[in-house]
Amino acid sequence: MLTAALMAGAALVGVALFAVMTAGQREPASAATEASSHSPVYTASVSGVDEAARELDLIRPSRPKQASDFTVALVSGDTLKLAGQRGKPVLINFWATWCGPCREEMPAMERLYLKHRERGFVLLAISVDSDVSLVKPFLQKHKLTFPVALDAKMDLANTYGVRALPASFLIDRNGYLAAVALGPRAWDHRAAHTLVEGLLAQ
Repeated sequence: MLTAALMAGAALVGVALFAVMTAGQREPASAATEASSHSPVYTASVSGVDEAARELDLIRPSRPKQASDFTVALVSGDTLKLAGQRGKPVLINFWATWCGPCREEMPAMERLYLKHRERGFVLLAISVDSDVSLVKPFLQKHKLTFPVALDAKMDLANTYGVRALPASFLIDRNGYLAAVALGPRAWDHRAAHTLVEGLLAQ
């Protein structure tokens, strides 16, 4: 029954994210053309990026979609604004301490972050825990160093159409949605490193 529940949750995420990612198709053609002129991810295929995305079973948007901007307060006390990260690829991961698959993928996320952060890669984990007091001890216990924000009311999660966890959104250096992962991934796999390196090179 748990497997069925997880599959149903993933299906719900897929429907919601499909709506988010195809919303741009209803925009005027002139707007879509203007957006695509600023997004090299969609005007030219970068060697290795598409292949890596397929290997990781990521959803790639069919047309350019600007990621919704936001500003969040980090557990560390700092703030992070998505628009302020332009020029850097950003991986946004929605998770919770009670989510088993989330916990399983986090060590791999940490390794991905540590390998590429000095070149500008940003990894932001957004906790949707209703009990925010659980988050900081969890991060300390597992020695996770990437930035973490709290979204107890799921305002940001709802903006991004999240209906099940984990859900990850990869944003390119121009602020466009590059790929979405529904469910956990082996983020320290060769394909994940290839994907990040390809986005860094754009």
